[in-house]
Amino acid sequence: MSKVPSHQSVSGKLWRADGAVSAAVFETWDFLKRRHSAYATFLERFRLRGVRRVFVDLLDDAVTFGVIASFVLLAYALPPFSGTGDVWNRGREYAVTFTDAQGEIIGRRGIRQDDAIPLADISPYMIKAVLATEDARFFEHFGVDVIGTFRAIVQNARANDVVQGGSSLTQQMAKNLFLSPERTIRRKVHEAFLSLWIEARLTKEEILKLYLDRSYLGGGAYGIEAASQFYFGKSARDLKLPEAAMLAGLFKAPTRFAPHNNLALARARANTVLYRMLDSGFITQGELLEARREPAAVIAQSIADSPNWFLDWAYRDTLRVIDEKGLAGDFVLEVQTTINLPLQTAAQNIINEELALNGEPYHVSQAAAVVMAPDGAVKAIVGGKDYEASQFNRATDALRQSGSSFKPFVYMAALLKGYSPEDKVVDGPVSVGNWSPKNYSNKYKGHTTLSDALAHSYNSIPVKLMIDIGRSAIIETAHMAGIKGELETWAPMVLGTSALSLMDLTTGYIPFASGGFPAEPYAVLEIRRSNGDILYQRDEQERMPPRRVFPEEKVAELNTMMSAVVKSGTGRRADLSFAPQGGKTGTNQGYRDAWYIGYTGHYVTGVWYGNDDFTPMKEVTGGLIPAPTWKRIMAEAERGLQPIGLAGVPYDETYAAAAAELPAVQGPLASDERDQAAGAAIAAAAPEEDVNSVLTGMFDLFEAAPSAAAIAAAKASASKTASQEALVLPKANVDQPENSRRKNRILEQIFGGDEGRDQPKRKKKKKKTLFDSIF
Repeated sequence: MSKVPSHQSVSGKLWRADGAVSAAVFETWDFLKRRHSAYATFLERFRLRGVRRVFVDLLDDAVTFGVIASFVLLAYALPPFSGTGDVWNRGREYAVTFTDAQGEIIGRRGIRQDDAIPLADISPYMIKAVLATEDARFFEHFGVDVIGTFRAIVQNARANDVVQGGSSLTQQMAKNLFLSPERTIRRKVHEAFLSLWIEARLTKEEILKLYLDRSYLGGGAYGIEAASQFYFGKSARDLKLPEAAMLAGLFKAPTRFAPHNNLALARARANTVLYRMLDSGFITQGELLEARREPAAVIAQSIADSPNWFLDWAYRDTLRVIDEKGLAGDFVLEVQTTINLPLQTAAQNIINEELALNGEPYHVSQAAAVVMAPDGAVKAIVGGKDYEASQFNRATDALRQSGSSFKPFVYMAALLKGYSPEDKVVDGPVSVGNWSPKNYSNKYKGHTTLSDALAHSYNSIPVKLMIDIGRSAIIETAHMAGIKGELETWAPMVLGTSALSLMDLTTGYIPFASGGFPAEPYAVLEIRRSNGDILYQRDEQERMPPRRVFPEEKVAELNTMMSAVVKSGTGRRADLSFAPQGGKTGTNQGYRDAWYIGYTGHYVTGVWYGNDDFTPMKEVTGGLIPAPTWKRIMAEAERGLQPIGLAGVPYDETYAAAAAELPAVQGPLASDERDQAAGAAIAAAAPEEDVNSVLTGMFDLFEAAPSAAAIAAAKASASKTASQEALVLPKANVDQPENSRRKNRILEQIFGGDEGRDQPKRKKKKKKTLFDSIF
C-alpha cells in the first residue's frame, strides 16, 4: 500500500501549488462571468431598437472614422516645423545699406528692406488700403476667415474663375515666412495650421506689422518702407492715398504690377484698390475721385552712378564680419565702408577711357583695378568695363597668371637669404630639366646686379635664385606677404605662372609699402541696426599693425629695387615723379594678361588688362597700357596729399622739384620693357617699326667686324671682370668647358664671358612653349 505524500516532501509542495493555481483560475473566471452578466443586465436598460439604433450606429461610426481621418490629416498636412528657435527669421535675407565714411548712402545689397518704422507711424492710408485689399475682416477672425473663404468660393464659382482669394492676411504671412508659393491643397492646409499657431503667439498688430515689413513688393523691395523709398523716394510715413493704393496693389502680383515696369497697369490696379477701400468704408467718394485725378508718380531708377563693383565685394565682406563676430539676428543693416567715392568714380572713368582708346588697336576688351591703403582698407574696386553688361568682378574673382609681377616675391626671398640689391649676377642661359627660359631676343645682359635684373625683368636671374634658395622659400615669402591663392610648385612658378586674382596680388604688395607689415583687405568700418544701434565697429586692435613679417631693412632694399623699375626699368610710364614709389610690370604667356602693381606711402594699387575669353592681346605688356593707367589713377588718389617716403626711398627735394613741373608726355618704351613669363616670346610694347629702328641703330654701331686682337682683349677683360665681380650662386652659376662656348653674335663677342655661352649646335627644332616642356 502506497504512502500519502508528506507535507514536507517536494511532491507535497507541488500538489499544494497546483491546487492554489486551479482555485485562483476558477475564482477569476467565475468573477468575470458574474461581472459580465451584471454589465449585460445594466445595458439592457439602454438597448435601442428601430430608427434610434440606426442613428446611434451612424454617429458611432462617424466618430470612429473621424478620429482616424484626423490622425491621417495630421500626418499628411502638419508642416515640418518645430516652432523653436528664431522662427520669425527663418530663411530671411540681409538688407544692407552702404555708406561712405561720411555717412552718405552709396548703394544697397541683399534685399531692400527697412523694418524700423513703427506701425503707428505708417500712413493710415497704407494700412486701410492693405486691409481693404487683402483682408477686410482681419481684426475679426481667428487666423482663418471662414466667412471670407466661403464667400470667395461662391464668387469664384459664379465667375467660373478665380476672382477672389480665400486666404486671410495671417495665412498669407504664414506662406511668406514659412512656405513656398506652390499652389497645392497641402500648402493650403499648412497655411491653416500655421495661421492658428501664429495667432496664438502674436497680437493682431504684430501680425500686421510683420506682413507689411516682409511682403515682396517688386523691384527687389521687401516691405512697404523699402518699396515706398524705391518707387516714390519717400518714407511710408508720408504716403498719400494714390501712392498707398498703388503699393497695396502690389501684394497680389508684385512683378506684374510693379510701376517701374508697367506704370499704366500699376495705376489700373491702384484704381481697383481705391474702389475696394470705398466699398469697405475707408474712404469717401470725393477722396476716390481726387486720387484718380492725381495718380501716383514714380521716380526714375538708375544704377549708372552706383559703385557696384565695390558694393558686391563689400557685401561679401559684411557677411564675413557678421559670421566672425556672431552678429546673427539682425537683418536690416547699415554699413559704413572704406570707399573713396571720388577715387572710385575716377578709376572707373580712367579704365573706360583707356579701353575706348586702346581696345580696338590692341585687341583688349576688359580691365580691372584695385586701390587699397597700406592697412588693407579698400578704397576703390573696378571690376570691368560695364557693370550692367557683366557683373563678373575681374578684380576680385578672376584668376589669371601674374607674369613678372610675381618676381618681387622671388627677390624678397633672396634678400631674406642674404643677397643684396648690388650683388653681381650673370644673366645667361639656365635650365631646369627640359625647361630653358630665355629673354625676348635670345640675348643676355651678362654681368648685372640684382636691382638691374628686376628693373629690366630678366628671366634667368629669378630662375637662378630659385635654384639657389629653393622654391619653398619663395612660396613661403609670398604667403607671408599676404598672398592667399594657391601657388604652383613647379619651376616656372618663379616667372608668374600661378593664377591669382588682382585683389590677392595687390594685397601681397602691401608689406612693401608699409615697411614689412601685411594686411587683410577690408571694406567694413561699422555696422548698425536700422534704428542706429551699433553692432560692430572696427576697433583699435584691428587697426593696429600686425606682426612685422619682413625686416624693415630688407623691405628698404627691395624698395630701392622696385623704385628702379619705375625710374629706369620696365615701369617708366608709371613714374609719378612727385612721390617715392615702387612697382612692377607683368605680362604672361602670349599677351593674355598685362599687369602693373605699384605703391606709394599712401596707397597700393593694381591694374590688369586682358580679355574674358583668354584670347591674346596685340603685344600689350605691363608697361604699355597698365602702367600709364596706374599713373592716372594714382595721380587722382594722391591729389591733395603730402607725399611721404617709403622704407629705403625717402621723400626729398628731388620729388618736390619734380612736382613743380611734371612731364606731359612719356617717351617710347625701350626694348627691355618687354617683360615675359616662363620663356614665352613677348613682343615689343612700342610699335614694331620703332623697335626695328632701335635695333638697327644698335647693330649699325658694330657693322665693321672687330679684329681678332680686339676680340681676344674683350674676352680677357670680361673674364677678369666676371671672376672679380660676379656673385657666385652655389647651384646656378656653373661654368661650361671653354670648348662648348660659341660666340655667334657681335654683342656676345664684345661682352664675352658666360653670357655668350650657347649650347652646341644642333638641328634646328620648332620652338617649344612653356607648357610643351616636361619637368
